[in-house]
Amino acid sequence: MSDCDYPRRTLLRGAIGLGLTLPLTSVQAAQEDDPKKARPQAGDQFVYFSGDRKGQVIKSGDLALGGPQVLAYPVDPATSTVRNGSRLNQVLVIRLDPAQLSKDTSANAADGVVAYSAACTHEACPVSMWKNEKGGVLYCACHGSEYDPRDAANVVGGPAPRRLAMLPLKSEDGVLVVTAPFTGKVGAAKR
Repeated sequence: MSDCDYPRRTLLRGAIGLGLTLPLTSVQAAQEDDPKKARPQAGDQFVYFSGDRKGQVIKSGDLALGGPQVLAYPVDPATSTVRNGSRLNQVLVIRLDPAQLSKDTSANAADGVVAYSAACTHEACPVSMWKNEKGGVLYCACHGSEYDPRDAANVVGGPAPRRLAMLPLKSEDGVLVVTAPFTGKVGAAKR
C-alpha cells in the first residue's frame, strides 16, 4: 500500500458513512414532520383504538370504574389528526377510585382517570391485558411484566426495568385532555 492510499481510503470511508447516515436523517426528519407520528401534545384528546367505538372521543364517564384499561390514541382536536402513525403513541386509559391513587398518580389524573404509555418498558410489547389479582394490574403478556396503575405504573412483577411513562391529564366537560408530554421514556431501553 502506498502513502497516498491511506488518505484516499479514509476519504472513501467517510463518504460511505455520510451516505449511509443521510437517509436515516431524512427518515427521522420525515417522522418528526408527520403529525400522525408526533408524540401526544398538550391539548390532545383520546379516541378509542378499536371496537364499535373506534375513533370516537373518550370521556371519563365512558370508562368502567376500577378497570380494565382501554387502548386509545391521542387526537389533535383542532385538525382531527389521530396520532396513530407510531405504535409508541398507543395509550392506556383507566378510571380508578381517586382515593386509591398515590400522590404522584393523583397529580396527573383527571376524574380518577390515568393515562400511561401502552409500550412495555421491557421489550416495548403492548401492555394490553388486565389482571384482577393484586387489586388490578396492567399486564404485558409477552414476558409477564406487571404495573400498578394506582401507583404511577410502577413495576410490581416481571422483567420490566422501570414504570410506564404517564401522560398528565385534565378533564374538560368529561373529555380527557393531555396537559403535558409523557413523564418518562416511552418503550424499552436501548441495549
